[in-house]
Amino acid sequence: MDPNGIRPRLSRVVETLSETRQSNEQLAAEAAREGSDGPAFTELASRFRDRVWRVCFQIMGHADDAADAAQDVLVRMFLQRANFEGRSKYSTWVHGIAVRTCLSLRRARSRRNKRVAVLPGLDLDATEIPSHAADSPQSDGIPLEEMLNTLGDEDRAILVMKYSQDHSYQELSQIFGLSESACKMRVSRAVGRLRARHSG
Repeated sequence: MDPNGIRPRLSRVVETLSETRQSNEQLAAEAAREGSDGPAFTELASRFRDRVWRVCFQIMGHADDAADAAQDVLVRMFLQRANFEGRSKYSTWVHGIAVRTCLSLRRARSRRNKRVAVLPGLDLDATEIPSHAADSPQSDGIPLEEMLNTLGDEDRAILVMKYSQDHSYQELSQIFGLSESACKMRVSRAVGRLRARHSG
């Protein structure tokens, strides 16, 4: 029994809170009109900070590089906030920024590593992987991270977006600026390369 009617009142409170919580797309529209200290973008940054870091870690492969990339992504989210037109989900738009940022940083890191490769014993990538990111599935005893490192940057990024972030091919086309058929072909070829290199 609930003589005081507490449960119905709690249900109404929960429903009210759910109705007042703005969607990412609604916040993005408000953020586009705000100044640098507006509450809408602050809320978006809070919602996406951890997700952006995870995406960056999966593409970059190293914690320090992921932290740098995630910070760049948040800055670009703010600077480009007026560019979101609502043609996709806001999360898809953010992931597009993350992919482009990470690919740019990976290319820069590759050039940097080639320049210092003549120094014996220097490993710029010897960073510790956080415990919450270390539980990667394995195939034939080979860590997934090691498998992904055998792919090119674009192949690695599209597999992360497809199989880790569970994006549809339509969303992949928005993230990578390719047609859906081109995304399907790129995913298929990347998976084929992994199978060729790591199958028994």
